[in-house]
Amino acid sequence: MSIGALASRRKKKIALQIPQGRALLVFVALALLYFVLIGKAFYLQWESGDFLQTQGAARYVRTIEIPGYRGRIVDRMGEPLAISTPVKSLWSFTEKLEMSDGQLKELAGILNVSPRSLKEKINKAGDFVYLAQGISPETAEKARSLKITGLYDENVYRRFYPAGELTSHIVGFTDNKDHGQEGVELARHDLLAGKSGSRRVIINRKGEAVEDIAAVLPPYQGRDLALALDLRLQYLAQSELKAAALEHRAKAASAVVLDARTGEILAMANWPTFNPNSRDQFVPARIRNRALIDIFEPGSTFKPFTAAIALDAGKVKPDTVIDVVDGKMTIGKWTIHDAHKNEKNLTVSEVIQRSSNVGTARIALTMAPEYMWQGLSSMGFGVSVDTGFPGEASGRLRPAKSWKNIEQATISYGHGVSVTLLQLARAYTIFTTDGELMPATLYKEEGKPKYGKPVITPETAKLMRRILKQSTEPGATGARAHIPDYHAAGKTGTARKPEKGGYSKKYVSSFVGFAPADAPRLIVAVMIDEPSAGKYYGSAVAAPVFSRITGKALRMLGVPPDHPVAQDLFEYGEEIVEET
Repeated sequence: MSIGALASRRKKKIALQIPQGRALLVFVALALLYFVLIGKAFYLQWESGDFLQTQGAARYVRTIEIPGYRGRIVDRMGEPLAISTPVKSLWSFTEKLEMSDGQLKELAGILNVSPRSLKEKINKAGDFVYLAQGISPETAEKARSLKITGLYDENVYRRFYPAGELTSHIVGFTDNKDHGQEGVELARHDLLAGKSGSRRVIINRKGEAVEDIAAVLPPYQGRDLALALDLRLQYLAQSELKAAALEHRAKAASAVVLDARTGEILAMANWPTFNPNSRDQFVPARIRNRALIDIFEPGSTFKPFTAAIALDAGKVKPDTVIDVVDGKMTIGKWTIHDAHKNEKNLTVSEVIQRSSNVGTARIALTMAPEYMWQGLSSMGFGVSVDTGFPGEASGRLRPAKSWKNIEQATISYGHGVSVTLLQLARAYTIFTTDGELMPATLYKEEGKPKYGKPVITPETAKLMRRILKQSTEPGATGARAHIPDYHAAGKTGTARKPEKGGYSKKYVSSFVGFAPADAPRLIVAVMIDEPSAGKYYGSAVAAPVFSRITGKALRMLGVPPDHPVAQDLFEYGEEIVEET
């Protein structure tokens, strides 16, 4: 018998020896296993489907933020004051980020941080981390050149201020997340700010975004905002203010330029200032907008309001004679002095022209305290101008019921009352209009109301324009506010700074005025804080600054001179030469 036949017989014998029950058992086991697999598939598909999809998405789907574009801030002519420029951010999915200690050290050096702080930032983050935000494209390129696995960059926006320190106190600035922190950036953040959107992407095992799924939320772009500011006038005011502050070695200084007809803020300068593009060099004391936030005693710049209330009430007339008793007046244990001695009788016009404290106090005491308080309050003193600027001060005007005679007298010439420079400048709109207090505004608004709140009669406003015009003529305290080719009007102020228990030997020098005197176009207010170069009277320190700012601004705006000789020269385009 062959070997093949023998093997065949053995296989048949073995097959015959396998029990029939074992085959059935194997079949049942396989069938059960098959039904278990079907059940498991059903469970995974229907009962655990949402959970498994979530887990899968967590591994392969990511949501990435799409930054919104912040709106521009521009001046009234459309010149940009704040814009958003493209920069880069470095980001990663933390579980996909892989780098050696050497790469970590190099990346930290490029980003100008310590390796330890960078590592802590990554370890404390969740699934997603920004390793750096708002960096230059060059810096981002250096970081990407390290070939770190899982490190990516994206385009974002960083705020840039083309005018730099020129408009920093008004415009303000944003933080690294593009949130407004100061000035208009903070005050109108909701309007300016863009809202970030987001998109969902699929990533591969290396952490690379390979496919967009959908834009979950589209970004919202912020709106542009136009200020009433005129950048040309702002440059002029800032330049003259800085020169004066340095000349007189002042602690600080501010200037405000208003449209005399509408109350729009055409310029608002402060010194010292800061550059909002260099955020790592900020000094808190330089960031404050002093013209809106700092308060001071206005001194003699306040006297015209006392005179206006008395004129409007019929208590006095411009030619009413006031006995100033040799520049000295005693009320109780207090004595009021004038800077000019040996003067006995002055008309109301001369009281303002010569800046007599005694004369102004005597005018004030012809009125009931409540009536005088109501008049000053209606002129905007003791209440905020309501520009919406963050931190704007309201000044201080105590209720009339607390006034004693000496307090009513000192308030009449600007002591015992506090104001902001903008508040003081705005109050002068009652003289440049027909007696109406105009709403000062930082923003250019189409269809702005042409009329404000009536405070004094048109006749009184006209009389005050004439009186204040005389206050800048030769022999008056405001003579140095004279503007070549234009008639100016205004009032000087010199006030000691209050300190605990009395007044210090430090001064605030000021001047507030308008021009042309008979048809006002601009109101300019100047305040020099603590001049220390020898001069401190408002007539010597602040009035010349008013003259330079106002004269140049009127020419810049093309306002024809109101001096007859100058008018002829202006019409023929010849250069105006200042008279000696």
